[in-house]
This record gives sequence, structure tokens and C-alpha cells, in this order.
Amino acid sequence: MIMGIGIDFVTVSRIAHWLDDDALCHRFFHPDELDVIRSRGTEAASSMAGRFAAKEAFAKALGTGFAGLTLKEIKVENDRYGRPLLALEGSALDAMKRIGAVKAHLSITHEENLAAAQVILEA
Repeated sequence: MIMGIGIDFVTVSRIAHWLDDDALCHRFFHPDELDVIRSRGTEAASSMAGRFAAKEAFAKALGTGFAGLTLKEIKVENDRYGRPLLALEGSALDAMKRIGAVKAHLSITHEENLAAAQVILEA
């Protein structure tokens, strides 16, 4: 059963300057995410935008927005094929359990200066 659906779009150029702000990066992204983002070279800003869109989409799927969530506890990982996965910790995992969801599905896409993500929470 679907418990929530969220989608978000982020303009890459809007957040590209975040790469130069360590405090902001560490506030919004898990250290493992930052390692992956920074390893992407010229695609780092696009990677960051996609991951931030995923965090926004997750919050929308919950139906609560970011209230009570720590953003770096919503971590985007990639499996060995590159497929994005949500690895939830702390407040994010608790919020998902609170609505009765047990699985999160994530899709991220990029097109020119735009990144988009969709999250489906399933019971």
C-alpha cells in the first residue's frame, strides 16, 4: 500500500554555490553523501541538486515537510549499478515508521540545469 508520494525539482545553478560552504554542506548532507558529491568533479553541483531534491521529495511524501527532520539523516546512496536508494537514519527513519511506511522508493533524474526526484513510501 502506498503511504505517501513526493516529488521535487531543484535548479542546479541555485545550489551550486553550496559546494563552497562547508557549514551548509554538513548541515544538509551526510558525510558519505558529500564524499560522493565531491567525487563527481564537474557534475558535483548536479549530484548535489539531485540529492537535495530527494530529501525534499521524501519530506513531501511524509506529508509533514521538514518539521522535526534532520536533513543529513535522509541519505542518498547508490547501489552497485548506480541506482539511488534512501538510507534513512534517526528522525527520518522514525518519521517514516510513524506513518506506517516500511520501504522508500527513489528515482532521480537530471536535465541540463534541473534535477528532479520522486519518492514513494510503501507499507
